[in-house]
Amino acid sequence: MTKLSPPFTEAKIRALNCGDEVTITGTLFTGRDAVHKYLHEGGKLPDEVKLREGILYHCGPVVIKDEQGHWKCVAAGPTTSIREEPYEAQIIRDYALRAVIGKGGMGDRTLTACKDYGCVYLHAVGGAAQVLAERIKRVRNVYMMDKFGAPEAIWEFEVEEFPAVVTIDAHGKSLHSDVFAASEAELAKYL
Repeated sequence: MTKLSPPFTEAKIRALNCGDEVTITGTLFTGRDAVHKYLHEGGKLPDEVKLREGILYHCGPVVIKDEQGHWKCVAAGPTTSIREEPYEAQIIRDYALRAVIGKGGMGDRTLTACKDYGCVYLHAVGGAAQVLAERIKRVRNVYMMDKFGAPEAIWEFEVEEFPAVVTIDAHGKSLHSDVFAASEAELAKYL
């Protein structure tokens, strides 16, 4: 198990390999379809959103206000990442992202960007939204809520030992591609 904490340097990320289990402690930001499209089309982030050398989580969290008026995350499962494939390579490049968290994997453009710019794709467990929310120790802020609405807004989370598995590394390897190729080979035996 590799423990990742700030600074999320390129050297730390390039030391990871497909199949490595990691836990993340530090800050991560959420970003789904609306944010990716907005950035792809040249939209600007608020100054407080520090994606540079950071981690972007494909997540539409369920967040409520407690009795004191503070945000509390009650569900934070990953969303399907392949929807971001048209945009992710550009965002990895433009923001020097070090990790993207989601589920289901991503395509060849993201794989190439991870290799070229020193980023990894981390697979979080789908169906464990409440368990993952327990790893969010504080909701620091929310950005662009008026523009995108709660699920698509950019949420800033302080996490502690957030679990994930490296399924695309910065060396050009993808567990998703390996599983697909093995499945095709197995299927070919029966055709």
